[in-house]
Amino acid sequence: MKKNFFCLVLIILLGALCRSAEAAQSEKVPRIVYLTSFGAPSIRQFDAFRQGLKEFGYVEGKTIVLEYRYPKDNPEGTPAIVAEVMQNKVDVFVAADTTAIRALQKATKTIPVVMLSNQDPVAAGLVESLARPGGNVTGLTQLARDRSGKRLELLKEAIPTLSRVGVLTVAGPPPTGVSTALKEYEAAARALNIPIQSLQVARGPNPDLEGVFREAVKARVGALITARNQVLSPHTKKTGELALKNRLPSMHEVKHYAEVGGLMSYGANDADLFRRAATYVDKILKGAKPANLPVEQPTKFEFVINLKTAKALNLTIPQSMLFRADKVFQ
Repeated sequence: MKKNFFCLVLIILLGALCRSAEAAQSEKVPRIVYLTSFGAPSIRQFDAFRQGLKEFGYVEGKTIVLEYRYPKDNPEGTPAIVAEVMQNKVDVFVAADTTAIRALQKATKTIPVVMLSNQDPVAAGLVESLARPGGNVTGLTQLARDRSGKRLELLKEAIPTLSRVGVLTVAGPPPTGVSTALKEYEAAARALNIPIQSLQVARGPNPDLEGVFREAVKARVGALITARNQVLSPHTKKTGELALKNRLPSMHEVKHYAEVGGLMSYGANDADLFRRAATYVDKILKGAKPANLPVEQPTKFEFVINLKTAKALNLTIPQSMLFRADKVFQ
């Protein structure tokens, strides 16, 4: 009798342990990997994404594991980082630039990828369409090329005598986005009767910005616009310094340029976009398929003026523009 009793107790205990193990397995904490290719991720953007996860109730280390990875030397190391990360299970990738997105597309067709693209994702071949992405990639595009005309209008308003504008892009064929950016600005410039000067730097970790600015001065451009590009992103401060050194008022598609010395910026609110990326992660973890989640475009835009730079350029910004700005750096 005692022997039978102990056997029964043992069976019950083993059953309980198995159920406990199964429950633990089913409640495994999802692993989210945030990937960039051009140095460490922007703290501001990454924090905005983390805040978005918090708003959905996720707690790092308890209900979700969040880590970020990036190649320390150059973007060409991204595929090796991806291969290393995928040695352990990844539930969702968040890719913060086009190089990272492409590396993930080559590495996996099944793991969901939430992208934050600074290019037109359809033209770049990242998704089939905005409404029906197809495949395992979806997310948001930071690009709003239809705002190119607005940037030119703001420059013209700040500098009524403006006669020629240089557009800084990265040399190379699509999908770098150069052709698209330049064509959009050229179309908008024709309507305003402002000639456009193409200014291109070669791809690489150390673009020849000094050479481009010498070219701009030689071409007698009255102002500069920088087209958003992942190659130029690590050089925002240097771009602003060179614009000031060469007495060139500058307009940018990214707020950070104006923060570090550029004259103005008008573009998508990055913090809002990165916070919204958490929406995709939440939906995917709850069973949604990336192929069925439409790609979103920016809905919030910011106009920023650096008044300190304007004063250094002896440029008087109209009061009406200062009133309309979302942020003015004194």
